[in-house]
Amino acid sequence: MTGTHRAIVRTGRTVSVAPRATVPPGAGEISIATVYAGLCGTDIQMLRGLRDDPATVIGHEGVARVVAAGAGVPEEYAPGTLVAVNPTHPTDPRFLLGHNVDGMFQERTLVPATAVLGGMVLRLDDATDVTLGPLLEPLAVVCYALGELAAFRPATLLVLGDGIVGHLAVRAAPGFLGPGARVVLVHHTAEGREFSERSTYRADLLLTGMGDTPSLDGPVAALVATPRDATVAALGSALVAGADVVDVVGGVPAGATARALPGVDLAAVRAANCGGVPEPARITTVGRVRLLGHRGVANRHLRDAATELARDPGRYRDLITHATDLDGAARVMRVLSRSRRRTVEGRRLIKLSVRIAEED
Repeated sequence: MTGTHRAIVRTGRTVSVAPRATVPPGAGEISIATVYAGLCGTDIQMLRGLRDDPATVIGHEGVARVVAAGAGVPEEYAPGTLVAVNPTHPTDPRFLLGHNVDGMFQERTLVPATAVLGGMVLRLDDATDVTLGPLLEPLAVVCYALGELAAFRPATLLVLGDGIVGHLAVRAAPGFLGPGARVVLVHHTAEGREFSERSTYRADLLLTGMGDTPSLDGPVAALVATPRDATVAALGSALVAGADVVDVVGGVPAGATARALPGVDLAAVRAANCGGVPEPARITTVGRVRLLGHRGVANRHLRDAATELARDPGRYRDLITHATDLDGAARVMRVLSRSRRRTVEGRRLIKLSVRIAEED
């Protein structure tokens, strides 16, 4: 008999906590219980109507326990196993967790066979600090980007975007680029810069916008981690600042182009690297500029992120600025859906962590 579980359900531009049918896993499927999930920038864009992804339940960042497994599921996913789900399938566009498949902001999530048998479920060490689970996937995105940019031996890393990916990039950069690389973080608002100024792990240089950009030592690598509607402008700013290589992490509208890169389809450049495939990443060369982008990560990037979080948790923990349960998360989502600002409860929101299942 099918029971029910609680979930944050989207209806138009609003959300509410409501019961959902708990469907038992079929062949090749697993049912997982989310322990902690994180709210992503793309989730916020969906809440604001800037994306038309169809999933009723969003959420693709976090850690969970396997509750039940269907026939044919490998033994490594036995009930009780701690896992993370890689949300972007590199070869099956039908699986994009929390975007076109219902995500993790619910007490039970059914993971389809294409993801389970396709290797998209990553088993985690039982000693994993689950409270840092919301940082795992965005830090994996950063590991992917910095790993690619490190090959160019940049003297300066220019990070555009002061959301979670931008802040994680600032903190992880020394491990990839070495302590000699200068890190510059460009903020969208003065409020964002104020958060960085209070941080123990701040960039070498903090900017609000690109109007006061000083001369940057080259080679310059830029990581563009902005919302979809700001990415093209941010890329243009990076090129004006002298970037030699740019990784476009932020989404871009279909068919988007940049004036400084005539004839280059930016969405195609980003889509050329999906889920860590191919390896090495495809790079587009336009004059002196090297341009790449990527959607999703590979399991190796998730493992690198898990290792980094276990190695130095204190370096990242304060980026979880807000923590709550399902009901509290729904309230936060409603606030964010009504405003372009990211101030919640009087504080800048960098990462919202949602506790969904209690750990023993």
